[in-house]
Formats: sequence, C-alpha cells, structure tokens
Amino acid sequence: MKNICIIPARMASTRFPGKPLKLIAGKPMIGHVAARCKLSGVFDEVVIATCDQEIADYARTIGIESVMTKNTHDRATERVEEAIRKIEAKGNSYDIVTLVQGDEPLVTPKMLQDAVAYLHDKTTSIWNLRNRITTIEDYRSKNCVKVVSDKNDYALYYSRASIPVALGMNKDYLPESYKQVAIIPMRTSFLKAYQSMDPTPLEEIESIDMNRILQHGYKIHCPLTEDQSWPVDTPNDLKFVSKVMEKCDIVEQYICNI
Repeated sequence: MKNICIIPARMASTRFPGKPLKLIAGKPMIGHVAARCKLSGVFDEVVIATCDQEIADYARTIGIESVMTKNTHDRATERVEEAIRKIEAKGNSYDIVTLVQGDEPLVTPKMLQDAVAYLHDKTTSIWNLRNRITTIEDYRSKNCVKVVSDKNDYALYYSRASIPVALGMNKDYLPESYKQVAIIPMRTSFLKAYQSMDPTPLEEIESIDMNRILQHGYKIHCPLTEDQSWPVDTPNDLKFVSKVMEKCDIVEQYICNI
C-alpha cells in the first residue's frame, strides 16, 4: 500500500503565532518534523500542507514538497483532505494518508513505524497513537489532548480536560492516563468520508478533530507507543523541547539537511 505523509502547518496559531518556523537547535520546527518523517523510511512521500507562503518557501529550500491550501480550515484533518485531493488531481494516488502535526518536532522514526504497523488490519480505517502521561502538568494542561480507550485500544473519548478524573484522590495524584500523539494514519477513502461528515458538538466544544469521527459512530484504533513526544503549543513548550533536543541522538542524522 502506498502511504503519503502530510504535515499540516500554519503560521496563524492562536496559542503561538508563527510557531512552524520557530527555531529549535537553530532550525525551523517544521523542518525537524519533515526530516524525521523522511528518516522513518515508511512513507512513499512526505508533503507539507500549508496556507502560508513562508512555510512553502522554507519547504522548498530543504527539498520537501508543499501543497497550498485554504486559510479557512478549522481542523488539521480538513487541511490534509484538501491537500490529498490536490495531489490526486495531478495523477498521484495513495492508499494511506498519515497526518503528522507540524508541531511534533520530537516525533521518532520508531513512533512512525509503530503507527503504520497496523495498516494490514482491514477492519480499521483510522489509527491514532497514544502514550502514557507522565507528569501532573500534562494531565492538567488543556493543551494536552487526552484519550480514554477501551480494553481493545479503541478510543472512547478525547478531551482537553483531565480524564479520567481521579475522584477522592489527592490533588497531585496522577492516574493512569494517556495523551494523543498527533500521528494519524488513515485510509484515503476514509479521509474523504471525514470531510463529508457534519461537524459535531463534542468536536467543537473540545476543538478536537477525532471527536467528529467518534460522534459519527466510527472507531479509532489507538495503539500505545513507548517513545515520548511533546508537541509545541506555547513558547514554554518550545523552551522545553529545545532542551530535550540537545540530548536527542536522532538530530545528528538529519540536521545538516534542514
């Protein structure tokens, strides 16, 4: 099966404007994401989907294709769906589209390999990695999207709230909880179906794409990955990730190319 990685990115982030081009280890964040996706070796193509010329211009300098999209998308999944339509209009086709958010600069090749390991499963159309929340700060943060799953690793609900709630416990107690990792492989046919689904109340209340899918009755398989990743939502996140990057041995494998 042909698998394309599409990285949605825009400059007009409400929480951290301009973050795709913010520097980590002296290089733009979006460059780290794209380079790591290529390094994984699991994609036939890596493309950036953006509505901003600055991002497209940078992508060109590091040899990454970009697709220009509308600036009116509220959801990353919608931007990726527009991008795959434009790519297909040029005569290219892919069985799987893997969405990797442009603010996941610590994504590892193993994470990406873990994500696509389930593509042989014909009963599922969309997968979304998750990993264990290890700090009380992440558990409480509204920037950290939590996911609760059933015993077979299918998502029950996504929220920015602290779920599951640890009733009756000390306020600093950290229950077994999991966060969404913004690595989402899905069948191309399902991505097109997503675009035809009406937005749902829980999607809009939480501002989480995946809740639209759940409210329309579809299943999302959420396999666990052991590698930790921290998205960049705020300037403080950028400082934290920059420190982590200093000790990351993956960086030297691509830093000269971005």
